[in-house]
Amino acid sequence: MKRIGILTSGGDSPGMNAAIRAVVRKAIYHNLEVYGIYYGYAGLINGDIKKLEIGSVGDIIHRGGTILYTARCEEFKTLEGQQKGIEQLKKLGIEALVVIGGDGSFQGARKLTEHGFPTIGVPGTIDNDIPCTDFTIGFDTALNTVIDAIDKIRDTATSHERTYVIEVMGRDAGDIALWSGLADGAETILIPEEQYNMDDIIARLQRGRERGKKHSIIVVAEGVGSGVDIGKEIQDKTNFETRVTVLGHIQRGGSPTASDRVLASRLGAHAVELLLDGQAGKMVGIQQNQLVSHDIKEALSQKHVLDQQMYQLSKELSI
Repeated sequence: MKRIGILTSGGDSPGMNAAIRAVVRKAIYHNLEVYGIYYGYAGLINGDIKKLEIGSVGDIIHRGGTILYTARCEEFKTLEGQQKGIEQLKKLGIEALVVIGGDGSFQGARKLTEHGFPTIGVPGTIDNDIPCTDFTIGFDTALNTVIDAIDKIRDTATSHERTYVIEVMGRDAGDIALWSGLADGAETILIPEEQYNMDDIIARLQRGRERGKKHSIIVVAEGVGSGVDIGKEIQDKTNFETRVTVLGHIQRGGSPTASDRVLASRLGAHAVELLLDGQAGKMVGIQQNQLVSHDIKEALSQKHVLDQQMYQLSKELSI
């Protein structure tokens, strides 16, 4: 193997640049040429591909987002689009590809593998919803962004004696909500993996008021529903002054934490090691702080599992 390609796809996440840097420099260290594919699978189809050197990835380890940019691409979901992408790679003599992204990006990597093109997936998404890895690149940074925001909101909630509903991202996974809610002592955490009963939430808020509690924090994962609607229902049923904050895409930005920089560096380098070892159709991950790899098709057939013990703990500590 002499040449590999790299792309980022789907939603950006802090640490993607650190992963790009690791792939490029690890590959060059082993005398491989690296080609960056810009704008994800759309750029692959359109041939928006440039050779990357050591200097191309200098001074990016601390930057959020992705220097390769990213885009959604419906065309790549078709057989014709996939074949166009492979033709572009073969035209430049690129023999393997590293894909950094989430579930949708991995679906594309799986298709390339099925067509016989060696591909390795690196999990990069703030949602932390990829099976076969304990953490995904960007989750820790997004989590810390949420925690910082809730800390600030709690100050004003205390001052004004209000109930605050905070909607966080995570798509269909509740990890951001659960971890941030537990870390910030939220009274209630609503996640898509668990049903909730509004009457129970109301009763808990009222019990808190009866014992002298003046404010409450409720964290809602976006996969549950609208934080605005939930906040309105709470105010209507309790008559407690309630405010809603939807954190939105602020959670995707910012300089990656040390944890995400190290994780991205380890996973990116491991992806290159697998290709050098002749392996493909895999995703890299980390489990119990050890680097692992799993068949990407097998990983995509599984569902992300929430830590139920942590969820139970959050309920016990928020009495």
